Amino acid sequence: MLQVARLAPCLLGDAAALVEGYLRGQQNDDGGFNDREGKSDLYYTAFGLQGLAALSVDLPTEPVEEYLRGFGDGEGLDSVHVACLARCWSAIRPGGVDGPLVDSLLGRIEQGRTPDGGYHIDLESQQGDIYGCFMALGAYEDLGRLPPEPERVVRCVAALRTSDGGYSNEPGTQVGLTPSSAAAAVINRRLGGVASDPELELWLLRQLHPDGGFYAARGALYPDLLSTATALHALAGMHSDLGPLKEASLDFIDTLWTARGGFHGHWEDDDLDCEYTYYGLLALGHLSL
Repeated sequence: MLQVARLAPCLLGDAAALVEGYLRGQQNDDGGFNDREGKSDLYYTAFGLQGLAALSVDLPTEPVEEYLRGFGDGEGLDSVHVACLARCWSAIRPGGVDGPLVDSLLGRIEQGRTPDGGYHIDLESQQGDIYGCFMALGAYEDLGRLPPEPERVVRCVAALRTSDGGYSNEPGTQVGLTPSSAAAAVINRRLGGVASDPELELWLLRQLHPDGGFYAARGALYPDLLSTATALHALAGMHSDLGPLKEASLDFIDTLWTARGGFHGHWEDDDLDCEYTYYGLLALGHLSL
């Protein structure tokens, strides 16, 4: 994802400096990046660092490292924030994270392993979900490893296929969700070697708004940037032709752009944050190819 996001400046041109300025402005004195309430948060710090890395600019390594050290080896964090801690360390330590810290972080990720072989943020869950599996895969790959027994993760994901051809986080659901379906496509490609899924490709394309952008689900009022970026990423992984989507998708993304350098999540979103700004970069990266 980061490799593709690094292509975004090809379309941003001089506006890339505005995005950099916005992201740097989201960093607090403690080294972390703002959530939507202006407080430092690991989740948003991961997106802030990824956004700056996508722009190929210097990362604020020292203050971020000081911030990360406050979380130790991740004790007391839920699995999502453990995965974010892993991503942050990998961003500022491109040469590799210390072995003992890697073992500790991945040990905490494994605590979220469910009996069906998947992962879930709820440690009491008996079934994994796509979000948990996707975050676990990201943590492992950020730290240079792969999840043990990957075939069980793939089977967990397969059980979450919906009757309409997409994927959902909940078993037995009839209607798929775009972010879940896109994440499933990535997991199947990375762990199952499945690069092509014509039914899922068509399902994703059916979520496209006539004026550009992808809906999160059937019945959604408007498209959003998370669904758009992840759908484009999944379709690109399936070698789907994005050419016919380019003009309308760029028009949609432009409606979410601000001169402050950040991106809104959707048309009714009044706020900006590092997460959606990163997804804006990811979407632009795919559309630049």
